[in-house]
Amino acid sequence: MAAVFAMTVVLSACAQSGQKAATLPYQPGVGDEGPAVYFTRDISPDALVRIYEALGVEATGRVAVKISTGESNHSHNLDPMLIAPLVEHVHGTLVECNTAYPFTTRGNASSHTKEVQKRGYEYVDIMDADGTMRLPVADTTYIKYDEVGSHLANYDFMIDLSHFKGHAMGGFGGALKNLSIGVASRSGKFYIHSAGETDSHWKTAEQDAFLECMATAADAVHRHFKQEGRNIVYINVMNNLSVDCDCMGRPSKPRMKDVGILASTDPVALDKACLDLVFGHEDTDGDNAGPLQERINKKHGTHIITHAERLGLGSSHYRLVEL
Repeated sequence: MAAVFAMTVVLSACAQSGQKAATLPYQPGVGDEGPAVYFTRDISPDALVRIYEALGVEATGRVAVKISTGESNHSHNLDPMLIAPLVEHVHGTLVECNTAYPFTTRGNASSHTKEVQKRGYEYVDIMDADGTMRLPVADTTYIKYDEVGSHLANYDFMIDLSHFKGHAMGGFGGALKNLSIGVASRSGKFYIHSAGETDSHWKTAEQDAFLECMATAADAVHRHFKQEGRNIVYINVMNNLSVDCDCMGRPSKPRMKDVGILASTDPVALDKACLDLVFGHEDTDGDNAGPLQERINKKHGTHIITHAERLGLGSSHYRLVEL
């Protein structure tokens, strides 16, 4: 594995302030110790069920499967046919929350429900359709709570099922983003994006503050599900690897070929493993990770991993177990 990761990554913290970016060795987290991250190169309904089962954590009680339903029929959100057997296997309910960005078609429960049906999802519980609830946070530097959909209280178990890809604001979107921005209510999304300044309208914060707020919110949801009688697991599907998120109605065409499915009980290890596969990728004709690497670097996207680990949410060092 070491040869795969012999590369450099351009860090963007300096670039954002107008300084010349530094080029430093990228540090992969894979090794012989740490939480297990399971990996299969097969992207299929059967493989999705198998990798969930490999985690060895039984879904019990009322099961939520958190996805992103995508902004339009052109978005690269996970195919309903891909995920349906897993949802049926765990007797789960697909869940989502309303979005907050200005150009959305999913800003309220009524229009959101119509949009997800267009995408082929039979039923999705819009968790903030009937209001919100607040979760305590471990880091109150910026946000003082995490505001999520009130329906979150209805579930005993969650599968955080994410489409790993680039993102225009976060650099990349995976398990941590799906757990934070994804589970946040519309007002909660405003609150995170503004780093605690407002929960009523769109406002963007300084980049690292925003990333730290996402990590803090993800930690709050994780802790909610690690209470007695609840549990949570994480799965990332690395396909349609565009530099753009599923929240884009007209995302850029993927330049990097599909990689596979990864899963873990540790969301930090899982996202780090996906990042390692992106930054350790050996480009070939028609399979170029460069644009996605550049997007992540430009937004200092790896900082969410740093802060999540600092909070104790998980480990950036892991064992990769290929199925």
